[in-house]
Amino acid sequence: MTDIRPHDDGRLADLLPLCSEALRDLRPLLSRVRQGVSALTLRDGAIDPGALETHQFAAHGFAWLATYAEALTQLLHWAERLGEAHRLGELEQLILQAAFGEYLNQIFGGIPMSQMEFVRLGDFGLDDADAATFETPAIARLRRWGNSDTVRRKIAQSVAEGPDFGNPGLEDETLDMIREQFRRFTEEQVVPHAQGWHLKDELIPMTVIDAMSELGVFGLTIPEEYGGLGMGKTAMCVVTEELSRGSLAVGSLGTRSEIAAELIRLGGTEAQKQDYLPKLASGEILPTAVFTEPNTGSDLGSLKTRAVRQDGAFRVTGAKTWITHAARSDLMTLLVRTLPESRDWRGLSMLLAGKPRGTDDVPFPADGMTGSEIRVLGYRGMKEYELGFDGFRVPEANLLGGVEGQGFKQLMATFESARIQTAARAVGVAQSALETGLRYAGERIQFGKPLSAFPRVYGKIAWMVVETMLARQLSYFAAREKDGERRCDIEAGMAKLLAARVAWANADNALQIHGGNGYAEEYPISRILCDARVLNIFEGAAEIQAQVIARGLLGGRN
Repeated sequence: MTDIRPHDDGRLADLLPLCSEALRDLRPLLSRVRQGVSALTLRDGAIDPGALETHQFAAHGFAWLATYAEALTQLLHWAERLGEAHRLGELEQLILQAAFGEYLNQIFGGIPMSQMEFVRLGDFGLDDADAATFETPAIARLRRWGNSDTVRRKIAQSVAEGPDFGNPGLEDETLDMIREQFRRFTEEQVVPHAQGWHLKDELIPMTVIDAMSELGVFGLTIPEEYGGLGMGKTAMCVVTEELSRGSLAVGSLGTRSEIAAELIRLGGTEAQKQDYLPKLASGEILPTAVFTEPNTGSDLGSLKTRAVRQDGAFRVTGAKTWITHAARSDLMTLLVRTLPESRDWRGLSMLLAGKPRGTDDVPFPADGMTGSEIRVLGYRGMKEYELGFDGFRVPEANLLGGVEGQGFKQLMATFESARIQTAARAVGVAQSALETGLRYAGERIQFGKPLSAFPRVYGKIAWMVVETMLARQLSYFAAREKDGERRCDIEAGMAKLLAARVAWANADNALQIHGGNGYAEEYPISRILCDARVLNIFEGAAEIQAQVIARGLLGGRN
């Protein structure tokens, strides 16, 4: 293949076959990197924990490389589906071309795992000569021409005229209707008020929560026989993305119910399902997840909060932290240690702990329970709390599944869904940042023309469009895998890993477009930036996601 120049509009001929060829040519590089990292981290065919920790940078870099490859794969599949439906327009082609051009350049030049950590092929033991052998004509052509200035300008102009950010490729009339319904809801009931809720640091009004209940947000994925809508994780992504576009906290309200319902649906007794699932689905009870402790973070196996059987109940003693929406909730999914002889995850159990809903004056009226608010930069609207338990009573019948020692396994079974939803939340925040930056760049006049006319500005806008679509398609892919009842811990981890970084990058770039005004609280982008930052931390920090992906791939999953 010769290094054919693009057309005058920047587009490459035979784009889909070219991208397919580049992906095929990328596989030997992935295989080589995997072999190199395996040699560093495996002993007798199994992962050596000590070696994995020692070579963590290379292992996590491999996770990022694999995530890039999967993201490009899913974006190509998206374009192919649109092409088959005769819906692949110019904007979608430009998004595909720019994505391949930029990500291939990063693969060969350095993938940003964070703002200061770049993984390069040399970190996997490849020198320049080795790397050059993997750069085939297809890869070279996309690297050189894929993400050109002309392409970026065309993308930015297209979305400014729309605003159309590319066909999401749902190819499902019901999902399209759901997206439109929740977009209208968000525009009418969330967007006008989100900045005020943030600045006043107040709880999302119950009128909004009640309206979400009526729309079925809290029962979206709960089976119909238990009062829910019985829809899949793809629908959950669509709803969560649209709500989070207006406010991360509003989009996250459904996460509480999703986690609680998933725990009960997968691990509960039939009586527990009959009792709790309909109430969760209707919004009659609002749940909160009570897992983290002050000194544990992601190391849930070392939890110390204990629950002792006494007079037909568990008596809970200990401390929990970073508990979202705790005061207003009615039900806590409470992870405790009921088997003190075990000091690891095998001694943990999950309790369905009811509590009275608090008020502004008395946030925690339950006996044996106290709480104090943790003031936070963003993600406001539900509030974060530290909780203390001193003999707090939970009936024995509220032991999830009726068997002790299953809590950690029960929680692990929900991680795929939780991380897919968090990826969708991140996509929504990324989209919000993109739209906010685009709007300001079109309105703000400098040196006689709008900011969007300058290459350093329209380049930022264009890349936000491209990378948001990459994150969206990777999230949809993970959701479809879950809907197909296929194991997707790696796919969910990849979606969450990439989408969280994209949300932060978009928010940072959009604030940069605002200049000094972006640093003022009156401008929504200041809130969006604060909200975006937390996405790389909760539901497993970026480093934990990379660890999950690396262990899965190196341990035998393809």
